[in-house]
Amino acid sequence: MNILQRIQIALFKEKAKRKIFTAALSNVQHPDLYPATEPDAVHFKHFGLIGDIIYAIPAMKALALEKKIHLHLHINQKSLYRKDMKHANQGKILTEKSVEMLAPLLLAQPEFAVCDALTDQRVDYDLDIFREYPFDYNTNHICRWYFHTYGVSADLGKPWLQVNPDTSFNNEIVIARSFRYRAPGIRYDFLQAYPNITFVGLPEEYEDLKKAIPSLKYKKVNHFLELAQVIAGSRFFIGNQSFPFALAEGLKAKRILELCFECPNVIPEGAHAYDFCYQPQFEKIVKELYENTKS
Repeated sequence: MNILQRIQIALFKEKAKRKIFTAALSNVQHPDLYPATEPDAVHFKHFGLIGDIIYAIPAMKALALEKKIHLHLHINQKSLYRKDMKHANQGKILTEKSVEMLAPLLLAQPEFAVCDALTDQRVDYDLDIFREYPFDYNTNHICRWYFHTYGVSADLGKPWLQVNPDTSFNNEIVIARSFRYRAPGIRYDFLQAYPNITFVGLPEEYEDLKKAIPSLKYKKVNHFLELAQVIAGSRFFIGNQSFPFALAEGLKAKRILELCFECPNVIPEGAHAYDFCYQPQFEKIVKELYENTKS
């Protein structure tokens, strides 16, 4: 196949995608962009994924303005993951346990007044409506999905989470690596040469990475506020496109993202932000960040 044929095929595919998008968009019921709200509170609904909730916070703040945020989580909805993709909630997106783990973190934020399970509470903004739009959600920045839906914006280079760092981790490289969203060809075994490395995440994820890093330690947390404090207090954080990296991004901790080329919808912004999808560059970033970060 010559270059002209490739260009012709690419143009055909682009025209087909535009046609499908336009047809689907004509059937979208746009949300109310100016709903009536209570004088001192704005109510939001979200069914997860749990990392998406963190990435929705800038939009919630922009929509709530000076009012308090009441977040109602729609639990026990069917998982969006394929059956072969491991996930802690066993076929559910959010559970009651998810709410228990998330609430301490969100209620530690000054803008939040409520984080609970959805029952019959009022809902001013449905944060799941973005899924009704025919956008390619393997691309762009997850935060901006909500911006597109409700016509708001925020400076994503600034922190949108705040916690008291756990200073006992000041000398630790903290890592999280889910089974999902791994970049092909990436190895972590070179990290065995670095002292003081701690894993946060699921026990089975830890056991998997420990094969490459035998000295790897494990930190169990009681809730996500504690997890955020560990990440904020770390020497720096390494993660792939999973929930712990969402925390690191919201905190603007020193962070390194393992980028999945198939789904590049997490975009580090602001200071101390790195991402990689190739091994030599990964090792370079770790080396330079380690040498330039005080223990």
